[in-house]
Amino acid sequence: MYKNLKILAVITTLMMIFVQIGGALVTKTGSADGCGQSWPLCHGQVIPSSWPIETIIELAHRGVSGLAIILVGVVSWLSLKLLSHKKETRFLVAMSIGFILAQALIGAGAVMWGQNDFILAAHFGISLISFAAVFLLTLLVFEVDQKFEAQELIIRPYLRYHTIFLTIYIYLVVYSGALVRHTDSSLACLDWPHCGPGQLWAGNFYQWVQMSHRVLAGLIVIWIFIILIHVLKNYSQYRILRYGWMIAFVLVLLQALTGMLSVLTLVNIFIALLHALFITLLFGLLCYFILLLSRAK
Repeated sequence: MYKNLKILAVITTLMMIFVQIGGALVTKTGSADGCGQSWPLCHGQVIPSSWPIETIIELAHRGVSGLAIILVGVVSWLSLKLLSHKKETRFLVAMSIGFILAQALIGAGAVMWGQNDFILAAHFGISLISFAAVFLLTLLVFEVDQKFEAQELIIRPYLRYHTIFLTIYIYLVVYSGALVRHTDSSLACLDWPHCGPGQLWAGNFYQWVQMSHRVLAGLIVIWIFIILIHVLKNYSQYRILRYGWMIAFVLVLLQALTGMLSVLTLVNIFIALLHALFITLLFGLLCYFILLLSRAK
């Protein structure tokens, strides 16, 4: 039974990643109106009469999201049944179900009634929490027959506070990145790191959105590097922390690189999707660190 739950949990986590990337694809390709203002129908039809690329992308995203909701529900039910002895299970189940439903409702509301850019920007952040909850629930499943080093960690306040505040800060930066997309500010500044030829900083609202996100994101790279050095100096005996923060630093570098390339390539779709993928993985990893903190001495 545990083996089947593990397989299902991994599939669900992967499906949640596809939901994240699919949402970014819908936004980047302008496919949010691919089915008009109809939901769950498409242009008022069960099967639309025409299939432009925007409609295909929108329907595919809806299908993946719907399947993800079903999988999350099944994994949550099985987890409550088999992992009720773990203290984090109920909380993560509630977060998984609550946020994936909130994500679906905001998406449906945006289709039927429209939303302003600031509300739509929050949609990615909500789906990010939903992914993180499912990811941590999957890790709980894999702890059933393995003893993790996490239960024996001794973590001092410096690392605790930095991990928590960094995670909160990254969530805010994610919102600013989503705002860049939803306000059509992705190409407001066509150079990097400055805004444009002879223009060091922003001149209008869209450029302010773009440049502010760059600065906020740059601080994440510096912050994670400082934490990594601290961990290597003070927690080298814990492989889970040592390698975990190394992976976090690699992910944030890849995130910064794809952000830069998105500007220089005029928002290449493949690079933009990688940009969404790396921040999703990084946020999930940071949430795992917080889970470790809750168990550590």
